[in-house]
Parts: sequence; structure tokens; C-alpha cells
Amino acid sequence: MPFVRSSEAVTHNIHGVGFVAYANPATGANEVCAWRGEVPAGTPGVAHTVNREEIIHVMTGNLRFHINGDVADLDAGDVAIVPAGAELRLDNLSATSASVWTATTVGLQATLADGSTLTPPWAN
Repeated sequence: MPFVRSSEAVTHNIHGVGFVAYANPATGANEVCAWRGEVPAGTPGVAHTVNREEIIHVMTGNLRFHINGDVADLDAGDVAIVPAGAELRLDNLSATSASVWTATTVGLQATLADGSTLTPPWAN
């Protein structure tokens, strides 16, 4: 199906963040996945290592990104490029919610600090 309406997007909640899935194999995308992340105010991030490159565009608000030890506060319109194999954490330290748009390739997995692996349904 070439069109996904916002009413058809599926929301997954993990670690206090809503992941609204738009493009993935379940919606007809074979190679690229994309979703909107909704990060409530004051939400601390969870460090994880990704196996695929991710491009994260801040749509609203302000978020603090930690990528392999580099730290930056990004505002709406800014983009973070997360290389495959990088450790990523993003925090919403502000008093307002923030949203991001993320794109990656099918097959994304995240390894948490405790060694557990997450295979997010919004990217597989």
C-alpha cells in the first residue's frame, strides 16, 4: 500500500516514549522504515547501541542527544546522524514535549546496557 494515513499508524510505547510507526514491512516498505517519536517533557533516555544507521530529525521541542560520547542539544529543524554500531541516548530535559522523525533500514535492533536486545516492531 503506497499510502499510510495517520489514523492507520500504530503506536508502540517503550521507556516512556511513543513510537508511531508509518513505514515498515507491515505497511509495505521493504527497505526503509520511518516513524515519529513522541518524547514527553522530562523524559530521561535509555542508552542503547543500534545495528543500523539512523537519521533523526527533531520536529518539535528540544532534545539532548548522546552519540558515542558526543553530546548536543538539538532544536526543531536539527538532525542527528547515528552511525551503525553507535551508542545512542536522547533526553528531553525541557518542560515541553518533543517529537522526532526517524528513518533507518529494515532490521534495526537495539542492544541495551544489560545486554538485552530489542527488535522494535516499528522498524522490522
